[in-house]
Amino acid sequence: MNNGQYVRYVALGDSQTEGVGDGDDVTGLRGFADRLAERIATVSPEVRYANLAVRGRLAGQVRAEQLGPALALRPDVATVLAGVNDLLRPRFDPDETAAHVEAMFAALTAAGARVATVTIPDITRIVPIARPVAPRIAALNDRIRRAAARHGVALAEAASHSAATDPRFWAADRLHASPLGHDRISAALAQALGLPGSDDSWTLDLAPDAAAAAGGVRAAAAELRWAGGFLGPWLARRLRGRSSGDGRSARRPELLPVGMPPVAL
Repeated sequence: MNNGQYVRYVALGDSQTEGVGDGDDVTGLRGFADRLAERIATVSPEVRYANLAVRGRLAGQVRAEQLGPALALRPDVATVLAGVNDLLRPRFDPDETAAHVEAMFAALTAAGARVATVTIPDITRIVPIARPVAPRIAALNDRIRRAAARHGVALAEAASHSAATDPRFWAADRLHASPLGHDRISAALAQALGLPGSDDSWTLDLAPDAAAAAGGVRAAAAELRWAGGFLGPWLARRLRGRSSGDGRSARRPELLPVGMPPVAL
């Protein structure tokens, strides 16, 4: 940092950090990391921002593929969000997953970066079919909390607030945050980092949504549309051993001024 201001922000992670759910691959993604970079820029106009995240990556892959390049960029602030893809796998090991996340915490903080992360909301509240995953989310969050405490990582407790399980927080696929959700995550991280002007307004519940009170038949139809449009294709990729991130690379691998899009290769 320079006079208390961040000048190099690097984001590591999977699809959430890449920005899936906020924009698209045609018009461009934004996401919480872009939004956080914009918040930092209001305090530190000279900040440069890189986003190394790639969708579909497991925590071990994030560590193996992104940690080295992140350290080479010498960040003074970094966000690390990984593990959601792991807990959706049949052979999920919370200790192994958390160990990869903690290794990134340790390496980045040892290099002088201020690191921030966020706990994982209980997505089973809006995806009832995923209820068996709830204990996994709790187990991973518990380990992330302890790892963050050991390494002085700023922790945003999204899992502790009901707003994060409001359907409007999530995109249509119910796995990625919506634009509103990404904005709230960025606000949560800004508060965890102590950015001037940040506060806890991100924790407030959303206003009641009259349209959400769908009857039983409409709700069942919505579940069927979701299963056909998102769950089915996701399961098909798993069965084929494929990932949504196959053939993809980081969309913003170099430090650039906030607001400047990366050069297409």
